[in-house]
Amino acid sequence: MIELIQITNDPDLARRCDALDGLRLFVDLERIDKAERQAGRNTFISNHTLGDVGRVRSALRRSALMVRVNPLHQDTAAEVDAVLAQDADALMLPMFANADELRDFCAIVDGRAPVVALLETVGALESLPRWIGTRGLREVFVGLNDLHLSLGLHFMFEPLSLGLLDRVAALAHARGLRFGFGGIARLDEGLLPGRDVLAEHLRLGSQAVILSRAFHGKGDAAAFEADVAALREAERSFARRSADQVEADRQRIRAAIEAVADQMRRRAAPL
Repeated sequence: MIELIQITNDPDLARRCDALDGLRLFVDLERIDKAERQAGRNTFISNHTLGDVGRVRSALRRSALMVRVNPLHQDTAAEVDAVLAQDADALMLPMFANADELRDFCAIVDGRAPVVALLETVGALESLPRWIGTRGLREVFVGLNDLHLSLGLHFMFEPLSLGLLDRVAALAHARGLRFGFGGIARLDEGLLPGRDVLAEHLRLGSQAVILSRAFHGKGDAAAFEADVAALREAERSFARRSADQVEADRQRIRAAIEAVADQMRRRAAPL
């Protein structure tokens, strides 16, 4: 079962997620340079605060709580201490560019919680073999939005069609690390429908995906559990595919991504 990651600082939503199988809660404290980096894009800029860690933690009985902290900076040690004091189960480091940054972060954490490396820069991608064995690392999660921007691409799923995630997944699995990537909308929605995103997660042996903002787009709060159930049924169906079906889906999805990317490149081209 792929772990579904829900970003929230709402204890009520956290409790609903906690009642479902295979949900991980995610409090997002990343603020440093994020607004400037994603200016002009319809992306999530978190308003979560340190106090939200404890509030969400208190709502959970069985689900794990992951906290994304800020990129490595002069106050990282204090930030890590404050988050761990509120019983976070794992810490995610964003926007690192080389092996030394990840190693320094893991040294600060010092085994007090598992570390999730958020791979979202060209530097992190290129230096992957040099940091994949870092002590304290438990999971490699690919952040497609910032990674595609860092690579100069036009559509966030292009790293998937280019085969870049195949390499990341293979190296993570070889080290016995968890691997996940990106966000997912409801099954039949999104520029790349959630159904296709899910199919690629199964192909790559992914163990985690973030539920996107679009997953909650119906406005009917009760629909959330139904949409999660539908996703789980699709997951079971994809797991039963033959090798030929998996390959046919990979090629079809690659063509779909390239078509969307081509449209985006044409819109971005100067007149």
